[in-house]
Amino acid sequence: MRFLSLVRVQESPENRPSERLMTEMEKLLHQMGDEGVLLDTAGLFPTSQAVRLRNNRGKHSRTDGPFTETKEMVGGYALFKADSMDEALALTKRFLAVHGEEWNVECEVRQVVDM
Repeated sequence: MRFLSLVRVQESPENRPSERLMTEMEKLLHQMGDEGVLLDTAGLFPTSQAVRLRNNRGKHSRTDGPFTETKEMVGGYALFKADSMDEALALTKRFLAVHGEEWNVECEVRQVVDM
């Protein structure tokens, strides 16, 4: 089964990863890759560079970022291969632990529907 872990953070210019975080994250991602549980991962550019497209009952609209009404944003994701939600949660906890005390991070974990 596949699980998507959406990484939610507060968007602000101060939220830049430290060198320690980048080093520890690189180690963790290599570990998870070697274990065969990490299928894909990436950070995302800020919402100032984003565009929202909407279809509201056939009426299309576009909103350019930044999105000031958004208190938290998806700052990245990880796609895991796991046998259960519990295993996916354990993988996500490893990811959260790397952030230490310097970040306030939340992850939403959802199983991917395989068609």
